[in-house]
Amino acid sequence: MSVISRERGFTYITVLIAVAFIGLGLALAGEVWQTARMRDKEVELLYAGNQYRRAIQRYFASGLNQYPRSLEDLLKDPRKPGTERYLRKLYVDPLTGNREWGLVKAPDGGIMGVYSLSEDKPIKVAGFAFENREFEGAAKYSDWKFVYNPASQQVPITQPLPQGTQPLPSSQPFPGPGIMQQGPVPQQLPAPEVK
Repeated sequence: MSVISRERGFTYITVLIAVAFIGLGLALAGEVWQTARMRDKEVELLYAGNQYRRAIQRYFASGLNQYPRSLEDLLKDPRKPGTERYLRKLYVDPLTGNREWGLVKAPDGGIMGVYSLSEDKPIKVAGFAFENREFEGAAKYSDWKFVYNPASQQVPITQPLPQGTQPLPSSQPFPGPGIMQQGPVPQQLPAPEVK
């Protein structure tokens, strides 16, 4: 065997190894990209679902304690003579790409919540906000049900405060980091009178 054919064989093997590594790198990059894309879709789903839940809550609270009959009722309340909106637009389910959502029916026949029709397994399984705490450990996205139920509502669903506004003071002040508060909060003594 000549030296030239050995060099050609060595070059050929080197090129094959390089192509294999490039293919492996591209496969890993594709998997990372797919995971990042699904995480973005989860964030979009949480946003859209919570917008629907808040809109249903406002619709319910705006009179007669009645749920909307369709999602379109959130765009223009048919119970009122003027235009009253609870949503600016109907959201697309980011996981399926369709405008169709699963609907959670209320006892009165209205809609008390929505959910994605996707049967895929979620990437996010823990660390949800309080209003989405029921999603912990869900096996599929369709288990993430964005429901407004006033009977089980412990804490009102809040909207972010407009910039420059302060929240109302709580009836019990926050004790501060590292301070355990036990018993009643001591009342502040009045300032002494100056004579």
